[in-house]
Amino acid sequence: MKSLRNTINQALNCLAGASFLAMVGLTCWQVFTRYLLKQPSSWSEELVSYLFAWMSLFGASLVTGERGHMNIPLLAQQASPGAQKALSVFAETVACLFSAVILILGGVQITNLAMGQMTSSLGIPIGIFYIILPLSGILNVIYTILNIVDILHGSLPRTEAEEAEKEAV
Repeated sequence: MKSLRNTINQALNCLAGASFLAMVGLTCWQVFTRYLLKQPSSWSEELVSYLFAWMSLFGASLVTGERGHMNIPLLAQQASPGAQKALSVFAETVACLFSAVILILGGVQITNLAMGQMTSSLGIPIGIFYIILPLSGILNVIYTILNIVDILHGSLPRTEAEEAEKEAV
């Protein structure tokens, strides 16, 4: 389980980093063509916006894997260790269901719908850029399942917020 998590983490870090580097390069190209050549590059602006969405969803999947998604720990802190475990499993289950329904099922539907539409500057189907939605959903489902298994086995490391809270007490 740990090797699967590490492999996915490394792949997502590389993909998010590559997206970021491509965005920086394309933005520099856009500035160069707009201000120095006086002929702005429209395709680079469009591609940067799609890469930003991809980078954001790769990062969101990484956050899901680290259990860094938003939560309100006030109730869980007051509960017994068994109840804390149950609440953690419940939170991961909700995240899993959200990812399965919204990102995977909804993402497949919107991707299929958008395959008939072409991007204005790049001239390729918009659905290609929407593929990130179901892909991110699949990654989130995998991460939430790994998190649930680790919670039930008691082998999931604390999140950074939990560690900071522990040190503050």
